[in-house]
Amino acid sequence: MSEITKEVIESVLSEYNLPILETDPVSGHIVRDISIKDGLVKVDLEMGIPVEGIRHTIAEELNSLLKHRTTAEDVLINVTSRIQSHAVQKNVNALKGVKNVIAVGSGKGGVGKSTVAVNLALALKEEGAKVGMMDADIYGPSLPTMLGCHGKAASTDGKTLEPMEAHGIQCISMGHMLDSDDSPVIWRGPMAVSALQQLLNDSNWGDLDYLVIDLPPGTGDIQLTLCQNIPVTGAVIVTTPQDISLIDANKALKMFEKVSVSVLGVIENMSTHICSKCGHEEAIFGSGGGEKMSDRYGIPLLGQIPLSIEIREGVDQGEPTVISEPESPVTNSFTMIARQVAAEISRKPKDFSAKMPKIVIENK
Repeated sequence: MSEITKEVIESVLSEYNLPILETDPVSGHIVRDISIKDGLVKVDLEMGIPVEGIRHTIAEELNSLLKHRTTAEDVLINVTSRIQSHAVQKNVNALKGVKNVIAVGSGKGGVGKSTVAVNLALALKEEGAKVGMMDADIYGPSLPTMLGCHGKAASTDGKTLEPMEAHGIQCISMGHMLDSDDSPVIWRGPMAVSALQQLLNDSNWGDLDYLVIDLPPGTGDIQLTLCQNIPVTGAVIVTTPQDISLIDANKALKMFEKVSVSVLGVIENMSTHICSKCGHEEAIFGSGGGEKMSDRYGIPLLGQIPLSIEIREGVDQGEPTVISEPESPVTNSFTMIARQVAAEISRKPKDFSAKMPKIVIENK
């Protein structure tokens, strides 16, 4: 066994592969402090992703590794998280109170994009992040129903909106502006875009690590204009395995590329059907679609979600699967997707614009 010195501790740490981040603590620059006193080794790690679900695993594995490889009498591993702002498109102003914006899009409707977006947001929250969600579908807002947050958004000053809260996340939707859930919005494109930008910028987001925006399906004027004016850290594309869905998902990817929004990865929804009676799984929409898109464009396949009646019932009742069935395999899939999304964001260049001093020239 090696004597305990800072160099030895760093050497041992460099051999440990961090889950999700796929790097070691030293190379990943997450070691904040190493102290050695009276046989006690204390290591402080600060990760750039939410770590609630993996904190104890990392601490236990590093504790065991250091005890076996050194003469340390005792080891204390402290794992914390600090989410930072990351780079967005050029010439787009940052969103007040929001560190990172995740756009969830699809080339067509009917692929379960909103269901995936809601469960992704909740999974990020369960991992320990501060999360908000915006429903950018003007004509068919579904967020109030899916999160069970009905009613009108309040304003304390007559100028800005206070996002509603459901299941621990902040949320805002055009549905929170209407008199009832079945009130139609009959607007032309420019009016809808203007309303969405106002809804986003005039909401008092409260120091969010991630804001998940559920984009309308398709690649039309509303989606294009939003992605050109919203500071998007990265986009997630939702598709089903079938070829017709992949064709439209490819179009969504091309749209994000045209407006310089990086694609974090693709999620394959409805990958298999799970029978509610016997549990048999069958790929009724085909298989391998998400993998094909991942391979073709060199983007990560973030995860595959089955077609399950529990998922549909959850959002219909305002209790999405991540909340209603926290120990289920489906929730585990959403958790792994949330971790992968956070990891992809953490690998992007950091945005230090908010810390840069502003120079004001005054004429006297």
